[in-house]
Amino acid sequence: MFRIDTQNKQATPLKKASFSDLKLSERQDLQEWIVNHPHILGENLLIIQKEFAGFSDTGERLDLLALDEKGQLVIIENKLDDSGRDVTWQALKYVSYCATLTRDEIEEIFQKYLDSTSGGSAEEKIAEFFDEQDNEEVHLNTAEKKQRIILVAAHFRKEVTSTVLWLRDNNIDIKCVKITPYTEDEKLYLYAEQIIPVPDIEEYQIRLAAKKQDTAAASEEENNRRKLFYRFWEKALTELHANSNIFGNASPSDSMWIYEDIGHEGINFCAGVGRNRLRIELYINTYETAQNKKIFHALLAQKDIIEQELCLEPGIELDWVEHPTKHPSCIRLRCKWHRFDNENNWDTFVNFLTNYAPKLYHALKPRLDATIKD
Repeated sequence: MFRIDTQNKQATPLKKASFSDLKLSERQDLQEWIVNHPHILGENLLIIQKEFAGFSDTGERLDLLALDEKGQLVIIENKLDDSGRDVTWQALKYVSYCATLTRDEIEEIFQKYLDSTSGGSAEEKIAEFFDEQDNEEVHLNTAEKKQRIILVAAHFRKEVTSTVLWLRDNNIDIKCVKITPYTEDEKLYLYAEQIIPVPDIEEYQIRLAAKKQDTAAASEEENNRRKLFYRFWEKALTELHANSNIFGNASPSDSMWIYEDIGHEGINFCAGVGRNRLRIELYINTYETAQNKKIFHALLAQKDIIEQELCLEPGIELDWVEHPTKHPSCIRLRCKWHRFDNENNWDTFVNFLTNYAPKLYHALKPRLDATIKD
């Protein structure tokens, strides 16, 4: 750090010092500087208690307890020249103790602090900090507002920074602020620098962490969806195998589709479930557009008689889907819309499948054979 003489264009280096050499203490000096000017830590904080010891059945004290502008509790642990090895473990314990604090308890803690220092009303000061006229509009330490940790020291050991990086990678909001005292004559200066996360990439890391959470949630959702498919096909195939030989070789699957061999390459007879549908279809994809269209139109020409053979009930629709340019076409039988993820609807789906899968197969199979033979 340098003192700049703008008139003489001179830069004079300040002398880097240590807190121990300067005979400064953690509680009487560093802690009081932060209490009086929380912006030393690089953000706007409301200090609500110091030397907080309100933990049941322990004699432990956290250095500073604060609120940030989002209503999150901030646990601040101060060290002087060396962070020590156990500061992260110590801070995590304090976070666990504070995680259950209610709004009323936070206000009570703050009021006790004010009564012992500057005085005033905790409710009014909280409302003022959050720029709210009504203190009831301020939400503190809710489930969505997870607790944070700020570690302060002149030097952070490698085991501490490594642990902090791992915790951040696992969505624990923790940061390290490096503080360095400098002297010049009788003057003392303090330089505070956030070293983890690096400020320039903090926003990127937050977005990356959010993406990882979304990815993990999507993966869990996909796993749950596959389990749901398997349970449904287990139920449906038990009924199908008891009533017909359609899908006789199919086993319960964790995918949305099951298949029946219809005897022609590139043509599938299948059943599929989706979010709010169940369908049975003949999927025509021989990879030759002309052949696909020939088969589709030969069956379409018999549409009325096929639908008569199916004896379609109200809410059951037979769709004839011909793609105008691409290869595949399909003939699709759909039941009325129901939420598949509601297992109360599964009996409706299973009844539709056991009733119409054999009918559609036997209505299309001989006509398909005859068309391809010709």
